[in-house]
Amino acid sequence: MLSEFKQFVMRGNVLDMAVGIIIGAAFGTIVSSFVADVLMPPIGLALGGIDFANMFVTLTEGAKAAGPYASVAEAKAAGAVTINYGVFVNAVVSFLIVAFCVFLLVKTVNNMRQQEPPTPAAPTPTEALLAEIRDLLKRSASTAPMR
Repeated sequence: MLSEFKQFVMRGNVLDMAVGIIIGAAFGTIVSSFVADVLMPPIGLALGGIDFANMFVTLTEGAKAAGPYASVAEAKAAGAVTINYGVFVNAVVSFLIVAFCVFLLVKTVNNMRQQEPPTPAAPTPTEALLAEIRDLLKRSASTAPMR
């Protein structure tokens, strides 16, 4: 059973998939940081100083402290029940960036596949013999005297 598992894991497709998942997770982390730390702050500033990460609606005030709360972290610390729609906006923007990158990757791979000309198959021995006979007949017809 151990040898079968080793054979399964060492297949090219399984290793490629594992590498893809690891790189995809790392890419997702980078995109999340890009959205939260680079992209959304200037957008929030342009929209009047909005901090998307702290946009929320309080459904129920916390038992530890009453609202209003200045941030999602403060509301959570107080035990409040909130809908964090700003975090959802960040997640949607992250998803759109990842989806666009995947689209570009798939488009590039498809273009590379289309540009590769198909390699012609080698002629079979019968086809090669027939081509040789054809060429000999052409030569003999062109060198034969005219009547």
